[in-house]
Amino acid sequence: MRWIRAAGRGLLVLVVVLTGYAASGARADQGDAGGRGPLTLATAGDLTGYLAPLLEGWNRTHPGERVTLVELPDSADETHAQMTTDLRDGDGGRFDVLNIDVNWTPEFAAAGWIRPLPRDRFPLEAFLPPVVDTATYDGRLYAVPYVTNAGLLLYRKDVLAAEGVPPPRTWAELERDARTIAPRHGLGGYAGQFLPYEGLTVNAAEAVYSAGGSILGDEGARVTVDSAAAREGIGFLARGVREGWIPKEALTYKEEESKQAFQDGRLLFLRNWPYAYAVASAAGSKVAGRIGAVPLPGPGGPGTSVLGGSNLAVTTHARHPESAARLIAYLTGERVQRQVLTRGALPPVRAALYEDPELVRRFPYLPTLRAAVLTAAPRPKSPHYDQVSLVVQAVVHDALTGRQTPEAAVRRLARELAAISRRG
Repeated sequence: MRWIRAAGRGLLVLVVVLTGYAASGARADQGDAGGRGPLTLATAGDLTGYLAPLLEGWNRTHPGERVTLVELPDSADETHAQMTTDLRDGDGGRFDVLNIDVNWTPEFAAAGWIRPLPRDRFPLEAFLPPVVDTATYDGRLYAVPYVTNAGLLLYRKDVLAAEGVPPPRTWAELERDARTIAPRHGLGGYAGQFLPYEGLTVNAAEAVYSAGGSILGDEGARVTVDSAAAREGIGFLARGVREGWIPKEALTYKEEESKQAFQDGRLLFLRNWPYAYAVASAAGSKVAGRIGAVPLPGPGGPGTSVLGGSNLAVTTHARHPESAARLIAYLTGERVQRQVLTRGALPPVRAALYEDPELVRRFPYLPTLRAAVLTAAPRPKSPHYDQVSLVVQAVVHDALTGRQTPEAAVRRLARELAAISRRG
């Protein structure tokens, strides 16, 4: 997701392509017969500019497998559209390696666009355990985790300290503080990413999961959303908008817009990915030194974050599969993973980095993030995830804007997801 991209921005999309791609569209198959050769890497929305310098290290030590950087749109939805359009090309498209949103793995695997990978080729045991599951489909490894992510609750610690209250652990505490404390300080109460796009799917899933519910089961074969927990979760968000402690402006927010509102000192609480903490803490931010981060709250205590991030996968028609695998191993090695955090402010998948004293001093949210990742849950797993996400976005947005009650929205969501499952 998503660092967003979402992811963040947790959602980075790396695409490794042949450097000598001819203008006519033909592929100059340089390299040896063992599957090695030049590559081109594309990324969606590298907002911190960390990736190009990182790849210079690979190019210096792998002159016969050089990587050229190409950028796709920074929107996860637009990147997904461009990638799938290319992958449907009869020649296999331009792509050799994809860094896909964690929730695209089942879709790309089921479509036959990416190939299974040998587990023993990559250091999966060194990763945070939940991230490995995002790279599997139908019991097989189809990708390698590259970046992880989990939503956190950012808050103005100076404001809460002045009021003598701790950061909220429950929805009731969050609602109370957003309703009463925020207005006294000229702030909006609480915001997330509520524009109808992938970020709303994430926020809705977190609300449902935190209440103890789910959306799909059995990798999309079973619809489970019609529950009291789903009604409670979506109802919590809808009530916030209706009563005003979630500003109506939040219905237009994606990751960047919501981060900017918090960074400009307009919000008391914000649900976002950890990159927002790092950026809002940097020099020049109006709230630098005055923010904290805790796990997302739930009805009776800490809630459940959606597991974000991205995975590296090799396309079925990869021209240099050995170079692709070597690049993946490089990008998931401990040295590079450290740079993913220090240069890109993106959460690494290597577990040991979250306990490194030097990194914890520099990124004090790491222990909280580690705990959030370890208890996070994936978005609804389905080979038709793009359709699932579009339905969730549309239905939940109608609930937030008052076009439907939360109860009616949940019933509609169950019907439309069941129709997707039947078509699949």
